[in-house]
Amino acid sequence: MAQQQLVVDELIGDARRTTGLERFDSDSFREGLEIFVADVNRSQPPQTAIERLRGAVVGALAGRLKTTAYLEQRPELLQRPIERPVFVFGIPRTGTTLLSNLLAADPARRSPLTWEIDDPVPPPAKDALYTDPRALARLETERQMLAARPEMGRYYRGSAIYPNECMFFMQHDFKALIWESRGKLPNYRDWLFQTDVSSTYRYHKRFLQLLQADAPGNWNLKMPSHGLWIQTLLAVYPDARLIWTHRDPLTATGSFCSIIALSHQAFTAKVDLEWLGENCAWQARQHAERIMDARDALGEERIIDVHYANLARQPIETMRALYQALGDEFTAQAEAGMRAWLADNPQDKFGRHEYKLAQYGLSPSKVEALLERYLSRYEVEREG
Repeated sequence: MAQQQLVVDELIGDARRTTGLERFDSDSFREGLEIFVADVNRSQPPQTAIERLRGAVVGALAGRLKTTAYLEQRPELLQRPIERPVFVFGIPRTGTTLLSNLLAADPARRSPLTWEIDDPVPPPAKDALYTDPRALARLETERQMLAARPEMGRYYRGSAIYPNECMFFMQHDFKALIWESRGKLPNYRDWLFQTDVSSTYRYHKRFLQLLQADAPGNWNLKMPSHGLWIQTLLAVYPDARLIWTHRDPLTATGSFCSIIALSHQAFTAKVDLEWLGENCAWQARQHAERIMDARDALGEERIIDVHYANLARQPIETMRALYQALGDEFTAQAEAGMRAWLADNPQDKFGRHEYKLAQYGLSPSKVEALLERYLSRYEVEREG
């Protein structure tokens, strides 16, 4: 039997049939989708992987169709501003998730929650963000998954009602590292790191304007790779507040390799450990270099630094200092919410996430050499 392949127009047609919707707000997604599909087909993944990838692509396209249709019904939503949003970014695996969860524990803040990113139409009511039937159904699915495979909790501190990365709706524009993580896709990666992602950030804003339709608030947003495109982000959100998380890059790079290995295993059924080591270390350097370049251009004070070691050791004191830097009030309600979240989510709640650089053909000296500029500029507490 001939190897089946993905076909762009068939994927778009499947999304239209699945949703019963025809109109996309634009075709800005098409170039990235075509490059991604070509790279996947070149890699010749097994049939099970093709089916899994087809489902992921159709799901992303369907999400864009639904978003477009809802905003066409309520076009006034596109006139509502998004003021002074907070963006958390950094080298992957440096504590962005922990910081995002603590920010989300403040009732005065608004975060895009996992369930509403996946099922945004109709957007939630403000008093039902955590009790919407869609959220409760996802929580039950999550409970069953962790009961069956408790080890999955080691890798990502997530939940249906916790904030999730912007990646999971920016993927609707097919300019996102989530697609690159679905296999050994060097052509898509190289294209993504040099392409203009302006359309993706414009779509990002549209998606938030949908989510805030009936549940407004002060947005806090998280994705490590926001750091790759800070100038583009600021073109869409000129009053954004920017937070850079720092952690020992040796620990972060090993963890990054491990997480992406899980994605490759799930989507391709094979893992090229050497490629993972080279690619993840290269991407870690790209994140650090581009954030430093942006800071040099914007001014030192434009980006706020948060160190994972401080956040893990003294979370409330570190958050209080962050709020001062943001110019926000650290209220009693914010502190209580954060303390409650920390009590419910102790470190290694589901077991320890273990990994070694050597698994991926990396050594401490090699990673340190790649990140020499970063390590010489910032005093990051080492974990080795």
